[in-house]
Amino acid sequence: MSKLNVCEIFASIQGESTLAGYPCVFVRLAGCNLRCAWCDTSYSHDDNSGVSTHINDIIGEIAKFPIKLIEITGGEPLLQPSTAALCDELLCRGYQVMIETNGTLDIGAVSNKVRRIVDIKCPGSGCGGSFLIHNLKHLTSNDEIKFVLASIDDAVWAKKFCDEHRITKKCSVTFSPVSSSLPYEKLADWMVENRFDGIRFGVQLHKIIWGERRGV
Repeated sequence: MSKLNVCEIFASIQGESTLAGYPCVFVRLAGCNLRCAWCDTSYSHDDNSGVSTHINDIIGEIAKFPIKLIEITGGEPLLQPSTAALCDELLCRGYQVMIETNGTLDIGAVSNKVRRIVDIKCPGSGCGGSFLIHNLKHLTSNDEIKFVLASIDDAVWAKKFCDEHRITKKCSVTFSPVSSSLPYEKLADWMVENRFDGIRFGVQLHKIIWGERRGV
């Protein structure tokens, strides 16, 4: 059975997706190919931040929680070839599976039965231009696009990208502010003033509840 390099497995509240508020088990995989300026999980960047773990053992850890919503995250989970196999195993066991990816790798490697949350990096991340544009062809109504915004300039860029590629016609779209540099109220006011339609304002619910604590 295949192995994955696992940073941590924990139960929490789904914090950022359209399923925000539901109890969820998170499987955080180690290793990332980007270094975003605002990253809040830098402890998972390096491969040596995780432990090589059989997929069966990962599923065993997940099964300890009476929760059917699972998110595979990172780091960047698609860097590990066995991630798709883990998703398939979880689907076969009746779990609702989500994966959060930075959009630099082919999301088509993962079943479209998985809710794929694709983070398109804005210029303020320091990793603008990293998105694999071919991923737009894989999107279905089951998927989500997320833009993390460090400024109104990022928001303008993200809105232009959405309009040019008709993203809101393909799947759900969320604008999520980096609260330390873009206050919630400022982004919300800007979205209302510009009469946004089809784009969701998102917050990191888990941080509102627990702050910067790890493993929540």
